[in-house]
Amino acid sequence: MKKAILIIQCKDQKGIVASVSEFLYSYQGNILEIDQHVDQEIGMFFMRVSWELDTFGLKREEIEPIFEAKVGKKFDMEFELFFNFRKPRMAVFVSKLSHCLIDILSRHYSGQFDVDIPVVISNHADHKKVVEAFGIPFHYFAVDKANRMDVEEKQLELLNQYRTDFVVLARYMQILSEDFIRNYPNKIINIHHSFLPAFVGAKPYHAAYERGVKIIGATAHYVTEELDAGPIIEQEVARVRHHNSPADLVQIGQDVEKVVLSKAIKYHLERKILAYRNKTIIFY
Repeated sequence: MKKAILIIQCKDQKGIVASVSEFLYSYQGNILEIDQHVDQEIGMFFMRVSWELDTFGLKREEIEPIFEAKVGKKFDMEFELFFNFRKPRMAVFVSKLSHCLIDILSRHYSGQFDVDIPVVISNHADHKKVVEAFGIPFHYFAVDKANRMDVEEKQLELLNQYRTDFVVLARYMQILSEDFIRNYPNKIINIHHSFLPAFVGAKPYHAAYERGVKIIGATAHYVTEELDAGPIIEQEVARVRHHNSPADLVQIGQDVEKVVLSKAIKYHLERKILAYRNKTIIFY
């Protein structure tokens, strides 16, 4: 089914839902999903609505300008319009840890993600064979302090070449520059364990074991210039007990990371995320 998705934000005012619904009704739009939220603290209105296009009375290229003229200007709206006929193109960045990468590749292969993966990029060559077994090009870039900016420039060129819409950092253990991030605002999804910043370093689960933690978890978020402080998309936790070993914690933590990252990707693909002031509204 061909459908359109409209994501709206504006100051909260009377009549917004009625005006949007009336606009769609006036052109024979059959609404499939509609959800809205008002942040009363800041007086902002947020909305997501999707509808069928097969019987809609406007051509695809007419929808945005006519909606702006009839509804958008009246409420001083910011809005984005999406269509589901073209699959988004998602690049995956990975380092040595493979659990998130393999999970993404398997979900893509099984059809759980309605997305194209045109390229996987890594600063280690370890996963070349498994990625290429899925028929996806793999590009390896050795990264160090001296060549980091040159590598990023080449990576950005590659992403442009592959017409990438967004990027997923599947445990990519490199800090991206502000210039790189500016090319993909709210279009880079990262996953990390939820111990940050309490247990930083190469072995956070071992450090957590030493402290006797009772819950561990993971956070998926959009990447911003401030490290691990971007808008949060999804979080999850799992309980652990005193008899769990460091290896158990690693396994439990990685399982949570996979699930949290897959949910974040799914929300992004379905256009269910609206980022505003370093927070997100998730239209479940």
